[in-house]
Amino acid sequence: MIRVLASRWQGSVLVCGKCSKKLHGGFGEKGRMSLVKLLRQALGVKKGRKSDRGVVEVKCLGVCPKNAVVMVDGARPDRWMLVPAGADVTEVVSTLSEPASVPSPSPPPASLPLP
Repeated sequence: MIRVLASRWQGSVLVCGKCSKKLHGGFGEKGRMSLVKLLRQALGVKKGRKSDRGVVEVKCLGVCPKNAVVMVDGARPDRWMLVPAGADVTEVVSTLSEPASVPSPSPPPASLPLP
């Protein structure tokens, strides 16, 4: 039997843990804080499901950029963001809250119907 558990989350952010580990932090004033911790502080996220928004660190998203962390906004899963090390937290948070600030990905090429 599948149980359903209610949460107050209005959205979620997935952050690649492997990218974060490679940077040894890379964010914050001294460059020692991870992107997950920085986002949780900036968004005022509480622990668990009682928060308004969730910031979750996942194993690996498979993109593996150099000197950056991959981040996916659950509200817009078609747009994956590469956050460079040392990026300003206000810029990252504004990217999450404003859909117009993130460039649209290029659409996949249209395939021709087979005869």
